[in-house]
Amino acid sequence: MIKHETIEKNIGLMAFFMVIAVSIGGLTQIVPLFFQDVTNTPVEGMKPRNALELEGRDIYIANGCVQCHSQMIRPFRAETERYGHYSVAGESVWDHPFLWGSKRTGPDLARVGGRYSDDWHRAHLYNPRNVVPESIMPAYPFLVERKLDGKDTAKKMEVLRVLGVPYTDEDIAGAKDAVKGKTEMDALVAYLQGLGTIIKSKR
Repeated sequence: MIKHETIEKNIGLMAFFMVIAVSIGGLTQIVPLFFQDVTNTPVEGMKPRNALELEGRDIYIANGCVQCHSQMIRPFRAETERYGHYSVAGESVWDHPFLWGSKRTGPDLARVGGRYSDDWHRAHLYNPRNVVPESIMPAYPFLVERKLDGKDTAKKMEVLRVLGVPYTDEDIAGAKDAVKGKTEMDALVAYLQGLGTIIKSKR
């Protein structure tokens, strides 16, 4: 039997047992979630993001928005009064990867859909200080100039369907035409306007 003192003096052995302990602890907490309906069942009435929203989500990721904006409202009064209904797992079952985030340099965006007009979002993204003078958010004027060609949109949907997102053949067939000629600004605004709208409509 290995003595405790031996483990403490052998960094390699200690690291080995630490990995074993953390793995067991992690597995006992994570694995059961794969089999619970609350984490695997979409919110009632939820639909997959359309082609333009899907492209907007990728633009959101590519421009690092998730580094400053979380998309997870905690079930605390201070959060729900400011942002709205707390986030539930069923809203994220089709998100690959999920964008909950943890840092809030800017406000949480989980319920931003429908809170502002499309024009407000466009002005804000073009130059945040046009609508929020104290904002420290970077400006993204180039989003207006960049056009989408849609050549990979259908493929993205096909991959997501393999992962469980219920896209239909019609969704995939029409994906390219749905986004072709649209700007990255159009796509990002469409994505933002869809965030959190299912739960908000049920309140």
